[in-house]
Amino acid sequence: MRHKPSRATWSDLLHLALDPAGDSPIFQQIYLALREAIVANTLAPGGRLPSSRALALRLGVSRTSVVSAYDQLLAEGYVVGRGGSGTYVSDEVPAVLAPPPAPGGGSAATRRSLSVAGARYGRFAAEMTLPGSLPFAAGCCSVDAKTVEDWRRIGAGQMRRLDPVNLSYADPSGEPALRREIAAYLRAARAVRCDEEQVVVLSGAQQAIDLSIRTLLDPGDPVWIEDPGYGATREALAAAGAALVPVPVDEAGLDVAAGMAAAGGARAAYITPSHQYPTGAVMSMARRLDLLAWAAQTGAWIIEDDYDSEFRYAGRPLASLQGLDRNGCVVYVGTLSKVLFPGIRLGFAVVPHQLVDVFRGARFLADRSPPTLQQAMTAEFMRQGLLVSHIRRMRQRYKEARDVVVEAIGRHLGDLVDIEVPDCGIQLVVHFRDGLSDIAVTEAARRQGLVVKPVSPHYLAAPPRQGLVLGYSGFDAHRLRAASAELGRIVRAVAEGPAAAPSRPAVPRRAFAGAASRG
Repeated sequence: MRHKPSRATWSDLLHLALDPAGDSPIFQQIYLALREAIVANTLAPGGRLPSSRALALRLGVSRTSVVSAYDQLLAEGYVVGRGGSGTYVSDEVPAVLAPPPAPGGGSAATRRSLSVAGARYGRFAAEMTLPGSLPFAAGCCSVDAKTVEDWRRIGAGQMRRLDPVNLSYADPSGEPALRREIAAYLRAARAVRCDEEQVVVLSGAQQAIDLSIRTLLDPGDPVWIEDPGYGATREALAAAGAALVPVPVDEAGLDVAAGMAAAGGARAAYITPSHQYPTGAVMSMARRLDLLAWAAQTGAWIIEDDYDSEFRYAGRPLASLQGLDRNGCVVYVGTLSKVLFPGIRLGFAVVPHQLVDVFRGARFLADRSPPTLQQAMTAEFMRQGLLVSHIRRMRQRYKEARDVVVEAIGRHLGDLVDIEVPDCGIQLVVHFRDGLSDIAVTEAARRQGLVVKPVSPHYLAAPPRQGLVLGYSGFDAHRLRAASAELGRIVRAVAEGPAAAPSRPAVPRRAFAGAASRG
């Protein structure tokens, strides 16, 4: 692969150890040192070497020695000269001087073992897939031209009046201006009872959950988790050594009575009460009150993951569980990454007052503080009312996308699936009839250029249902209709067996990967 020439002269930072009293000529020492750095990729392909005059001055040697070393490297193909530009490391470096050590090599004395959590992280990474931009990738979101222009304008203004705090370390809890806006937004939109001191700004909801696990749980502590439930949090809890207690979910959300029967003395409960993942169930008021009463009586913590309640299509968004809490039991987790766009990497936790310093300390040790410039931009975006306008536009767009998918899937697969039409969120679930394997469908869809998630792996103890999680936000109606038709063909081919496998070529990824509104 050809590398774009780099203007950065990283070689200026390279230490070349020369021995003027040694047996080898200086030019040869320079040559060997540079060759070793190139072969070891210390000097990467395309990187620019300093001029012979500059290097000679830095090393305190004659320029002739440096020119001779460069000539030798040039003759052997390690570097190339570009007229008027300089000398660059070649894209095609000759044979390596010594083979690299084999993976896992070394003596028993030099091999190092991982922690139990480290081994689990490695297994998870091997199966991890990054969110894509293909239908029906879950977690995508739309960013329209109005939001982009507003973001650019605010960013330009922030750069013009760059504050010294943007160039220094900051409060681990986040910038006061952003925490103040988040608190005001949550009080109005989600009935969260909080002040700005309780808000901790984090790098997405995932970090909020990670810090909650670090600060509230010890290895071996039993934790209620929804069954089915969100796999990434389940993995994070297991990696931390928590004893997972799967609690069944029905149309009224988490079954609190079943949780108490299974582990009444659990240390914590992780729930998605306003839009359960993946079923979409909404936790009833009776169960919310039962859960809070259990936590108050036993001293348990509740981690409330409210990941996409902004996008509710029937009536006002439901009030948060945290807003009902009068005993400081609930850590409320939210995110701006799905509300605005994933690249913003901003989430937050609203913590009880007794946990404020605990989370500040944990955040400091984890990664010091969130980026201040991004926070300043987001705070101004919210202060000007632009977040509210963005949510209003996206809510309408996502509702239209949901309706397109429901209609198209019903037309192409209505006799094979049951469609759960959500009143909230950015994905829906279809359940297969007649025992069709969701794993088989997922693999077949991937080969044809579609991204779907199987439902069955989200179950732990409960009998798994077969189905698919389909994300619909971030894609226009044309792409969703085309993808639904393709998914219908794939599902029918799997249902009819190998003999009915698609005979035409696999759908190129580009067929569904054009420009989209926003994983």
